[in-house]
Amino acid sequence: MFSGLIGRKVGMTQIFGEKGEVIPVTLIEAGPCVVLQKKASDQEGYEAIQLGYEDIAEKKLTKSLKAKFTKIKVKPKRYIREFRVNNPDDYEVGQELKVDIFEEGSFVDVCGTSKGKGFAGVIKRWGFKGGPASHGSRFHRAPGSIGASASPSRVFKGQKLPGHMGNKRVTIQSLEIVQLDKEIGRASCRERV
Repeated sequence: MFSGLIGRKVGMTQIFGEKGEVIPVTLIEAGPCVVLQKKASDQEGYEAIQLGYEDIAEKKLTKSLKAKFTKIKVKPKRYIREFRVNNPDDYEVGQELKVDIFEEGSFVDVCGTSKGKGFAGVIKRWGFKGGPASHGSRFHRAPGSIGASASPSRVFKGQKLPGHMGNKRVTIQSLEIVQLDKEIGRASCRERV
């Protein structure tokens, strides 16, 4: 059975366990997601289902997306993602998937976009030490030497330099679902230690 949904991080809080221990958790609002399309290996080359999440005004859609939602008779959705499945025939177009496909105590991988932090120097971005603060060193927060001289006469790819920090796709694996609220559609997850 496939278990995957599109959702949104709501925030963080804490839950008290059975023995009174404090468990820090991340609240994730997962679903409801609607099946928009089934992809079979004989037509597409792979098997997957396409899910839609969060309603959007029809005027914000392109003509091709408008036609797609009109054809399958589903309200337009803001986010459309594909999930690989073993048997797409187990699902129907228009079927709604909710957070109840998960169970408490199971582990999930969560993918998302990290917070964008703008342009950052090497000390903030990579944790460089920096130079002496006083005695006229004139080397405080600069990156320092970044490459060799005449040979190879270039800076190697992957060199840690200042640049855009955050705003990247990040995956956190093995988050334990501590609590499920099926009425609201929220899962409370904690990272496995």
